Amino acid sequence: MPPRKVLNFISPMLATLIKQPFDDENWIFEIKFDGYRALAFINHKHVQLKSRNNQLWNTKFPSIIASLEKIDSQVIFDGELVVLDTKGKSHFQWIQNYQKEPKGALYYYVFDLLYKDGKDLRELPLIERKALLEKYLKKLALPQVRFSQHLFGKGKAFFKQAAKAHLEGIIGKRALSTYQSRRSLDWVKIKNILRQEVVIGGFTKPRGSRTKFGALLVGVYNNQEELNFIGRVGGGFDTAVLEEMYHKLKPLIQKNNPFKNHPKISATWVKPQLVCEVSFTEWTQNNNMRHPIFQGLRTDKRPKDVKKETPKRR
Repeated sequence: MPPRKVLNFISPMLATLIKQPFDDENWIFEIKFDGYRALAFINHKHVQLKSRNNQLWNTKFPSIIASLEKIDSQVIFDGELVVLDTKGKSHFQWIQNYQKEPKGALYYYVFDLLYKDGKDLRELPLIERKALLEKYLKKLALPQVRFSQHLFGKGKAFFKQAAKAHLEGIIGKRALSTYQSRRSLDWVKIKNILRQEVVIGGFTKPRGSRTKFGALLVGVYNNQEELNFIGRVGGGFDTAVLEEMYHKLKPLIQKNNPFKNHPKISATWVKPQLVCEVSFTEWTQNNNMRHPIFQGLRTDKRPKDVKKETPKRR
């Protein structure tokens, strides 16, 4: 008989986007990895690896599961699944395609310890949780599981280093913050590259040598749960991705335009069920993305949760 379950899901704490890096000795700073947020629920070698919206990922990343199954304790980790290149840079498309085309080195970077052997640690200050986590992971020495390092105070210099290395950005965390299962200003993210999660509502016809479709028509939900069009995404696709995306879009085709603001575009409309991530250069005055580039599908995000991400004040 497997051991009795303790906790099998915790909604993750989410960082709030802000505009500028800052220095503050009461904060720690970490790399913002370009991967999948993942929580690991471990009950004496029985492992559940879950996405931020409670999808079970055990079959997607069996080598990570094999590492975590060595833990004969009750533990909950919070971290990020990433695939690194030889320079140590994470690539979102690589992890998205890892099951079919393994490329790079797969790791689970753990940045928080929420529970251990009957003790709920979420009310402890972050810096204490990370100290316990670092000591515990060092003792375990698990293959493919790494501690997410941090530094104190020097957010501006750290952000410059991240930008120089062409990383997505950095995460700032208040050192004494408790773990809150919501978006909070105690955790903030500062991006070097603009990224936005979007919902696919249609596609245009292909032109020239391109097959399957020309561009994806995408949007975000407002507070009234209406889908607003914010741009066409035509870059970032190779032949294999075009084929895969069309295969996923075809069963979703519908007659109705799903966008509240009805873009005047000749298009094939689809049910707004697929979420993807795009990079772009800036927002226009009309709230459209300029030069959006497809980065990959986000199966870990619910469409209705996808809203325009705008920087907040600390």
